[in-house]
Amino acid sequence: MKAQVNEIKEGLQHFHGTEMFYQIPLLRTRFADGLKYLANVADCFWLITDTSVIAKSLMNRSEFITIDFKRLSEEKQDFTGYEAEIIYSDGNDNILEKHGYRVTDFPLDELRLFFVNDTLMLPSEY
Repeated sequence: MKAQVNEIKEGLQHFHGTEMFYQIPLLRTRFADGLKYLANVADCFWLITDTSVIAKSLMNRSEFITIDFKRLSEEKQDFTGYEAEIIYSDGNDNILEKHGYRVTDFPLDELRLFFVNDTLMLPSEY
């Protein structure tokens, strides 16, 4: 049983800085405590993997990357055929890449992550 949205949001507020880094073996991407927590409660290791692969491919364009997961409105879903999208930008609102997801079981409607120095983290952990 997945944790409820409010529980997850509540839990995410406890992460500031990070004591521990975890690593995705094949990608060599590190991720912080908050994401480890999120992956466990929301069952979303796919999010860590997907976003690191793409963010890594964009590092030659920006050293700092913001990653925004967003569930689309019903109207936009009908129009685009995607349930959610992830937007990668350089921290100055310049969009580097966009990926649509036709279906997602990710519980939150939106989430922002940072990718810097091969490390994925919550903004509060930066």
